[in-house]
Amino acid sequence: MTAEPYLIQLATRLSFGLREWDEERCIRHARFIQAQQQEDGGFKGRDGDSDLYYTSFALRGLTLVSQLTPEIAERTIPFLQEHQPLRLNVVDLISWLNSALMLQVTTGVDLTSAFSADLVPQLMDRLESFRREDGGYAKSDQGAAGSTYQSFLTALCYQFLGQSVPRPNALIQFLYDRQREDGGFVEIAPMKRSGTNPTAAAVVMLNILDAWDQELEEDLLHFLKEVRSDEGGFQANTRIPFADGLSTFTGLLTLQDLNIPANRLLKADRIRNLFETQLEFPTGGFRGAHWDDQADVEYTFYGLGTLALLNAEES
Repeated sequence: MTAEPYLIQLATRLSFGLREWDEERCIRHARFIQAQQQEDGGFKGRDGDSDLYYTSFALRGLTLVSQLTPEIAERTIPFLQEHQPLRLNVVDLISWLNSALMLQVTTGVDLTSAFSADLVPQLMDRLESFRREDGGYAKSDQGAAGSTYQSFLTALCYQFLGQSVPRPNALIQFLYDRQREDGGFVEIAPMKRSGTNPTAAAVVMLNILDAWDQELEEDLLHFLKEVRSDEGGFQANTRIPFADGLSTFTGLLTLQDLNIPANRLLKADRIRNLFETQLEFPTGGFRGAHWDDQADVEYTFYGLGTLALLNAEES
């Protein structure tokens, strides 16, 4: 396990990529994100209500452009205090933990101090209740099999808790069982066609678990070639004929994790053009794809993150 949680390493990495961005541009995107904060302190998603998932992305986005101020952080604290970590699903739990850590760095307030000393063991028990016989973690109590993305989130939760994933070899085998002939990884066992996002999640987990196999690199390169888009980004899978912000971010991140220059597969200037002319709004924020009609804080994070990765590679 790495000493520092992966999401914290990633935030540092992305912030470095935006360190020389024009201040006015940073402020424009920060204002868009700030405008999504609600009276209860949380940030809204597309349904209009405060949401832990979107709150985490909002705080991460503000951090990237160096605009997570103590005032914004303090307004967010009551929203997080409304939620009990032990009652959250894994998606909301990782959002809560990540947000709590960012707020602690910004304000000095440790939200976990309000809980009993056995919170970590209780959370570990909660996480392991989703463990399945295939070695992965299911999406819900009713799920019969492991999910690649859910397993990824669970591994990140363990990092935030300062713990190692129990039975790591079982999780490693689960991941290898999710690789397909196209070189990528699938989300659930019955799937035959790999996806860009579960592939990126699998790469991160194999690195976290110190189970990386160099022979995988050519397989992954083959898969990423198959999902590159003429638009200048990555598709979610080979059946979807357009690039999107999430898939392009995770695909580019995977390339960099493999130490493969983006220009080996697609032109960096075309990726930049896709984001800056089709996905970025002049008033701030990013949308998910060319067909999307609105921006949100999640895709704004992916937009900022993708441009940060490109900047870091070119520097």
